[in-house]
Amino acid sequence: MVILAIGGVGKPVRALDPGEDETWVTVEQFERVLDAVAGREDVGLTFDDGNSSDVEIALPRLVERDLTAEFFPLAGRIGQRGFLDADGLRALVEAGMSIGSHGWEHRDWRRLDGRHARRELEVAPKLLADLSGKPVRAYAPPFGAYDRRVLSRLRRSGATRVYTHEGGAVSRDSWLRPRTEVRHDVDQEWIDSVLGNREGLYRRAGRIMARVARLARF
Repeated sequence: MVILAIGGVGKPVRALDPGEDETWVTVEQFERVLDAVAGREDVGLTFDDGNSSDVEIALPRLVERDLTAEFFPLAGRIGQRGFLDADGLRALVEAGMSIGSHGWEHRDWRRLDGRHARRELEVAPKLLADLSGKPVRAYAPPFGAYDRRVLSRLRRSGATRVYTHEGGAVSRDSWLRPRTEVRHDVDQEWIDSVLGNREGLYRRAGRIMARVARLARF
């Protein structure tokens, strides 16, 4: 299957972090992606950061098409302007969506000391679980950044699934799950290419080599 990673949808109501606009899409682009995904069991949908557009824009369109998705909020930004609040988290769960953890802040988990690792990998999912009323055991490292040390910490934290950003296909029972980012310039050609599973040999090999290089680092 292919797993898509979506950031924000529509016009942002907050100041975006540098480069964050690359992963925001218009409502029209988003609907085009959903229409291509509807009815397909070989495509998964995920949302990062916990933007307020998750509930205000994405949720009703997902429900309309009988789609479910996994949402990965930043626990430290719950309730801030432009982000989900506790009611929003519960609304997602009540609609049949799943909640995972994107950590506390938008930090590179490869560079965490012990204290910050605990907050990102243990405190953040606990808060999200308390607010949503559901256990949180899936993780999406910010920037898709990980190495062997991060994966080891996630296993000790009880992670059942870990989502990255290499793109490409993944088996349903994989613990480490590469995702394909939906970016600001997504169009029908991109949708057809990704969901039609037509990609070049060199692009696929490049992703594999990138994953090997990450796992080789400590």
